[in-house]
Amino acid sequence: MPRDHEGLADASLAIHAGTGAARSFRPGSPVVEPIVQSVNFALTSDVVDDLVTTGGRNSYSYTRTANPTTESAARVVAALEGAERALVVASGMAAITGAIMALLPPGGRLVAADEIYRDTAHLLDQHVERLGFGVSRLPLAQLAGSAELGPADVVYIETLSNPMLRLADVPAIAAAAHRAGARLVIDDTFTSPVNLKPLALGADLIVASATKYLNGHSDVVAGVVAGRAGLIESVRDVVSLTGACADPLASFLLLRGLRTLPIRMMRHNASALWLAGELSRRADLELVAYPLLASHPDHELATRLLAGGSGMVTIRVPGGDEAAHRIQDRLRLIRPATSLGGVESLVCIPAETSHLTVSEAERARLGILPGTLRLSIGLEDPGDLLRDLDQALSGAAAAAGQPDVAAR
Repeated sequence: MPRDHEGLADASLAIHAGTGAARSFRPGSPVVEPIVQSVNFALTSDVVDDLVTTGGRNSYSYTRTANPTTESAARVVAALEGAERALVVASGMAAITGAIMALLPPGGRLVAADEIYRDTAHLLDQHVERLGFGVSRLPLAQLAGSAELGPADVVYIETLSNPMLRLADVPAIAAAAHRAGARLVIDDTFTSPVNLKPLALGADLIVASATKYLNGHSDVVAGVVAGRAGLIESVRDVVSLTGACADPLASFLLLRGLRTLPIRMMRHNASALWLAGELSRRADLELVAYPLLASHPDHELATRLLAGGSGMVTIRVPGGDEAAHRIQDRLRLIRPATSLGGVESLVCIPAETSHLTVSEAERARLGILPGTLRLSIGLEDPGDLLRDLDQALSGAAAAAGQPDVAAR
């Protein structure tokens, strides 16, 4: 069976195990678990006893602490990630904040990769550090050496960097983090558990924006955390006390999206790989970045770690951001918008979205040069997407008075 299909089968079984489909049904019981849109629950003597002994970990009393619909979605996430337990929370940033604050001891130190989401960097540099924690940033390639880390309590990375799609050597970084006495937290939003399971490679906690691939329909804001039960309970305490709980309706919609995650990721993977290959043959592009292209600097690592390359493709056009704008404005099927991982294909210029507040010099150091466009490849026909890109690239070149030199 092809590798993608093996991952698809594993993910499908995990979803089955995590939902009510795996539990015995009573006659007339719903196939789809119902949404429990209730703030509070009856305080029976058993619930009160649980509140006294465990803080309510094994019962439902108040949705900020726990909710049946949210717990159903969390069970599916845990099964997909191969985790003992998982949490569904209000957003990806709530997941990141909860994980970091739960793991950092008083006066602790966190080491993060340079190539991380802008808002995560802002959280670390402007807030975590202000609270008295030490924060250091290192290039991704240096994090695999324990000598580079120094004493640390938490190491934080992303599986694929935004937007240049550099792949973290998760096993090597996990080993280095553990030698330094640190726990490894990984944001695997870009890969999803269908393509990579960081916990199996040594990570201690995974966090992700469920807004993206996990939900997959651009209509839910949510986040997830997954890992060992003891660590998850520490994160749960932070989430409850900060009020970062997920709304039951968002959890219900996330659960709906999770049911189609394996088959959606298979299509994202296949379409993005094919499009990246076609685009790499164009002479009017300076760069096409996709982890499973032979030209990608992490290609060998990607073939070892990833079951699929995910749906993100980054390109760079000559003429800088002005030329990028001409192309973005001419796209008809691919829509300009932030975010990613939905059924629809999107495009953005990182210098004006994800890296808007990053200096030009810092963007250049990270490889985000003028003319860079990030594509999130959706579920449309890949031939239609290629035709849309072809007409936009050719039309922009004609408008700028350049010859059409698409074919290499």
